[in-house]
Amino acid sequence: MNNICVFPGSFDPVTKGHINMIERASKLFDKVYVAILVNSSKTTMFDKGQRIKMLKASLKGMDNVSVDSFDGLLVDYAKKVKADTILRGVRNAADFEYEYEMYMINSELSSDIDTVFMPADKNLAHISSSAVRELLYFGKDIKAFVPDGICEYIYNGSKND
Repeated sequence: MNNICVFPGSFDPVTKGHINMIERASKLFDKVYVAILVNSSKTTMFDKGQRIKMLKASLKGMDNVSVDSFDGLLVDYAKKVKADTILRGVRNAADFEYEYEMYMINSELSSDIDTVFMPADKNLAHISSSAVRELLYFGKDIKAFVPDGICEYIYNGSKND
């Protein structure tokens, strides 16, 4: 057993819920790959470079956590980094239903990579990247939903990338 996990997502933008999941995973696994899915058919608010920058800034001090990106199938990426576990956060029953379907597909593609479902922290379960993007669209404050320092980057720094 490698005790390596992949925590995939769009992280568009990274939220306090994402960071909580990663912090918890870093205590359970020897190595955590936070893997940004790059999907050319999906429109994102922040490009891959901006999302990597925001994640890295939010994960300082977590030595066993790496930020990476991939396109293609998640199980192929997990095999590439020698991960034996995919970590998926679930906020509610709808998340679980979707993630369970993905688990079944992934287990058909690769029976040696397991999936672990981690419930969202009860104080953060209402936070999603799509909600943050909606608040940004309407010019509302997002400080309560994103990691410290990310607001400033979103409002100012990302314009300089």
